[in-house]
Amino acid sequence: MEDVLAGLRAAAELTRLRILGLCAHADLTVSDLCKILGQSQPRVSRHLKILVDAKLLDRTREGNWVYYRLAERGAGGKLAQTIVDLIPDGDSDLSLDLGRLDGVREERAERAEHYFQSIADWEHLRSLFAPSEQIEAALVGFLPAQRVADLLDVGTGTGRILKAVAAHADRVMGIDASTAMLTVARSALERMGLRHVQLKPADMYALPFPSDSFDAVTVHMVLHYADDPASVLREGARVLKPGGRLIVVDFAPHESAFLTTDHGHRHLGFEDEAMRQMLTGVGLTALDPAVLRGDPLTVYVWAGERPA
Repeated sequence: MEDVLAGLRAAAELTRLRILGLCAHADLTVSDLCKILGQSQPRVSRHLKILVDAKLLDRTREGNWVYYRLAERGAGGKLAQTIVDLIPDGDSDLSLDLGRLDGVREERAERAEHYFQSIADWEHLRSLFAPSEQIEAALVGFLPAQRVADLLDVGTGTGRILKAVAAHADRVMGIDASTAMLTVARSALERMGLRHVQLKPADMYALPFPSDSFDAVTVHMVLHYADDPASVLREGARVLKPGGRLIVVDFAPHESAFLTTDHGHRHLGFEDEAMRQMLTGVGLTALDPAVLRGDPLTVYVWAGERPA
């Protein structure tokens, strides 16, 4: 009861109510909110602290930035969504705020596009293997159910896999060590309105989640960068719920050495048997992989299931 009262007291102020309405539509920084609300940084920060303390907002740090979004779990999340739903659609204050939010999103999109241009040669690599749509369809085919509750994408990069799996999961989390990549992913997800997808900076060798947290974990085109692929899979297996699946997409062994010299790959693909052994070595039951042949690179989609 006290948590509900604390939440109601926190929301019972015009600026904080406006912040809740905005954070229901986008992940926002203090700087973003200052631009939209036309208020000083200390004042906005004070309002945000009250809302976070009342568990109405979640706070996530990405490098030098801290993002705020409407809480999604627990009593605070339910109360926050209920309060936001009570704001009339035609409310004048919220309408003005959302108009300014569009401007903030446009600025983000421009920054993301600028960064994306600097990595455009990565997109060229896609011509060397099977079409991305085929790979993503194979990945989705390995999900443990027609619709999963919680899914984690490790090394999410530009967010492509998040977009592919969003329709198949109730809640999706993407993690990456690169805040620049997360900026690109966030811009793409905002354009699509995927509010059930979250982003978080994190180390794939030490995932910041409890064991038994996710129904599915995807590791798409990540292991060939890893110093220790088995450790990445061990962490992925740790956070799986019983019956959950770890899905790995990567290259078969190849001789395209320029990928190591020009693109930072640590491994020139993985043998099927070696990958199966790594999956069983972290306590999973290896399933038969999907094989998508390309020229010159062949892609495998492996999956390991945690025993129920």
